[in-house]
Amino acid sequence: MNILILGGGGREHALAWAVRQNPKCDRLIVAPGNAGIANVAECADLNILSRAEVLEFAQENAIDFVLIGPEAPLAAGVSDALRNAGFLVFGPSQAAAQLEASKAFTKEICDACGAPTAAWARFSDADSARDYVARQGAPIVVKADGLAAGKGVTVADTVEQAHQAIEAIFEGEFGKMSVVIEEFMPGEEASFFVLCDGTNCLPIGTAQDHKRVGDGDTGPNTGGMGAYSPAPVLTQALQDQVMARIVQPTVAEMAARGTPFQGVLYAGLMIDRGQARLVEYNVRFGDPECQVLMMRLGGQVLDLLLACAEGRLAGMSVHWADDHALTVVMAAQGYPGDYRKGSVLTGLDGLSETSFAMTFHAGTAARDGQVIAAGGRVLACTGRGATLAEAHERAYAQVDGIDWPQGFCRRDIGWRAL
Repeated sequence: MNILILGGGGREHALAWAVRQNPKCDRLIVAPGNAGIANVAECADLNILSRAEVLEFAQENAIDFVLIGPEAPLAAGVSDALRNAGFLVFGPSQAAAQLEASKAFTKEICDACGAPTAAWARFSDADSARDYVARQGAPIVVKADGLAAGKGVTVADTVEQAHQAIEAIFEGEFGKMSVVIEEFMPGEEASFFVLCDGTNCLPIGTAQDHKRVGDGDTGPNTGGMGAYSPAPVLTQALQDQVMARIVQPTVAEMAARGTPFQGVLYAGLMIDRGQARLVEYNVRFGDPECQVLMMRLGGQVLDLLLACAEGRLAGMSVHWADDHALTVVMAAQGYPGDYRKGSVLTGLDGLSETSFAMTFHAGTAARDGQVIAAGGRVLACTGRGATLAEAHERAYAQVDGIDWPQGFCRRDIGWRAL
């Protein structure tokens, strides 16, 4: 098969690494890719938000299967353009992608199907939002009602912090969008990943990530500083509960509205006293959760994604090894605030590249024969082992093999489970 993956981050490097292991993959192209992806696939300079450009590229390169990595092309309707032209696509339609593109849409779906989630309200002006916060008090959660690259959510410990978050959103920090304000939910957060083919659902793994920038879960939220899989808090009983009360009702409601969901449904959950509530949905693999899932799943991923795209998940199963994976994100100094690009990373050539230790590139580029930092989150050093402690040791051995004074990482990834 000729396979095209859209995206250029750590998630797409992990997907490409896993897909390449499957003998069904003959030619693999990733657009736009990055310096690490170039070692496992062809990279193409392509505007992945342009439906016309992606469609033309797929036609010219006789692509058999397109995997859409990030949320932005999904929200832009790239999957619809490809499907309408007869291509096999992994990723939801533009209408179904509203489950991530609009926080308010997801809340309305949850209300309609009875899925447990936080109490909420939506506001189109700052004064009404501030008045609501004043009545509710803190802690409280303020969200931009749209795509914000994982940075549009503020868990406000004080009313003043909530007001600041409201102002930032209405002043256009993430573009023009309204505000969703939610009840603060106590508990332990975890991620649950389910493939859906419009009707059938197949759970494919659990993970926990680390959103805060600093050790001990301190500092501002980021796109994710590390993750591990499986998540011990998501017992089989809880996974069954989430499928019955949250995921399957959501999929049924989407189908009833004429917008069936096909792709990966990534449910962010809050677990408290043996009960799960939905925090939010994403309609693509998480980053860095994808890195630990791909390390554990390997080449079977392509078979699962094909079955999902072809509507035959009912006959599929996931073959898990009894193992663990952990990934540590290395980011540029200053992230998630202002950071500098262009610093050189050395030591990468000496790192292990096996199914037990792999460093996935996120924000990198090649320049004059060197690998340079080209983003905020730059690398995801990933280890796999029989225990989480073994995976932790292998991941941090990768970190310690990299010479990059302009970068940093958290040293406590996996602390909750370890």
